[in-house]
Amino acid sequence: MLGYYILIGAIALVSWLVSNKLKQKFAFYSKRQLQNGMSGREIAEKMLADNGIYDVEVISVRGQLTDHYNPKNKTVNLSEAVYNQRNASAAAVAAHEVGHAVQHATAYGALQMRSQLVPIVSITSGMSQWLVIGGLILGAAAGVGLGYWVAVAGLVFMGAATLFSFITLPVEYDASNRALVWLKTKNMVNQQEYKGAEDALKWAARTYLVAAIGALASLLYWGLQVFGGRD
Repeated sequence: MLGYYILIGAIALVSWLVSNKLKQKFAFYSKRQLQNGMSGREIAEKMLADNGIYDVEVISVRGQLTDHYNPKNKTVNLSEAVYNQRNASAAAVAAHEVGHAVQHATAYGALQMRSQLVPIVSITSGMSQWLVIGGLILGAAAGVGLGYWVAVAGLVFMGAATLFSFITLPVEYDASNRALVWLKTKNMVNQQEYKGAEDALKWAARTYLVAAIGALASLLYWGLQVFGGRD
């Protein structure tokens, strides 16, 4: 277990560093006011219209970095700062979330796959590690048998969560690419603002990358504990 705690600690540290850097980047670029004077809401609504999407609503939600696209009710949810502010960070986030709406409207494959995994992962992710640990303890007490298969079931659940994390990567990178292409081709930002938006989205994507690597590392560790302990 010591090795697991060291692994989790290292991943948590990297995750914190990346998350902290992301917050710094967004704070920095929030000070750069857009030359066109448009708010995050206006950016989002224009990008939707330019992509022929008229059945998606742009709404404001509470919190910081709580921005997301909800495919169930077709809403682009922007945090209050992004929704109201008129800076490079707000433009980047708003366009990125609309990028997800464009993915939904165009039936982007990776997004569809991720959406199908959501109900499975939401149920299994919380119990996967406990099943593995419980199975290992049961197996140690009673020998190879029920405990082993309980642990394997936990690994299967953990594998689904890991797959979800990796499918999320192309979804997020593609949404950012769509956002940046639109911001540039439609002349929504000048060169300096574009570099700021690009940098901010790059660090946002790295948070998903760290999460995916962490999920894979955890899966491999527990896989070794389950399968490595067999004769």
